Amino acid sequence: MLTIPPGDNQWMGIAIWAVAGIVAAIASRLVPFGRPPRWWPEAIVAVLVALLGGLAATALDFGGWKEPDWRAGAFAFAAAFAAIGWKRAGLRS
Repeated sequence: MLTIPPGDNQWMGIAIWAVAGIVAAIASRLVPFGRPPRWWPEAIVAVLVALLGGLAATALDFGGWKEPDWRAGAFAFAAAFAAIGWKRAGLRS
């Protein structure tokens, strides 16, 4: 199994969600379509949505905020990347 056994990792799950949001923000900067000149609004959106995605992954039993799990990280990354795409698509009308 690819999960790390739960232990005394107080903030590890939340850190994985935040890192997934940061990675999604960095990956979205590689896509030129609709890219704004400033990077920080997209990074803020990505991290906030990744945290919400991590909470949703916890509700779906993909680990939790005390349990680092790759499924929760992937879910948070997908949510953050989709939110940035939705934001960019909404700006182009």
